[in-house]
Amino acid sequence: MKFIEGHLKVHSESLALRSKRNEILSSNIANAGTPNFKAKDLDFTEMLNNKMGFGEVNTSNQRHFKMTFGPNEQGVKFRQNVTPSKDGNTVELHVEQMQFSENVMRYQSSLEFLNRKISGLMSAIKGE
Repeated sequence: MKFIEGHLKVHSESLALRSKRNEILSSNIANAGTPNFKAKDLDFTEMLNNKMGFGEVNTSNQRHFKMTFGPNEQGVKFRQNVTPSKDGNTVELHVEQMQFSENVMRYQSSLEFLNRKISGLMSAIKGE
């Protein structure tokens, strides 16, 4: 059972992070006209490495606490805008829309990879 979990974990974690990023980006787009709203985003690669355990801090003694590092507790960072606005809003609509559409395509790719892995495992179980 651990083998199957390990086989699918990266894709399931990827889907969860892509979904979270879609929510953040859609919130940015929805608040494009809100004064003093600060655009947010997450570093997908860094967060995936964190979730997969690649971000663990090395310890020299087994009594040391195991911990991981990341951008912050939620993994969300504020985005720097290129052209500042007078009302303090950092959302640049064209950037957010591009990031959102790219993230949706990557979400669909991750979903397709996961579907193929599951299909392959089902074929192996059935002996096909």
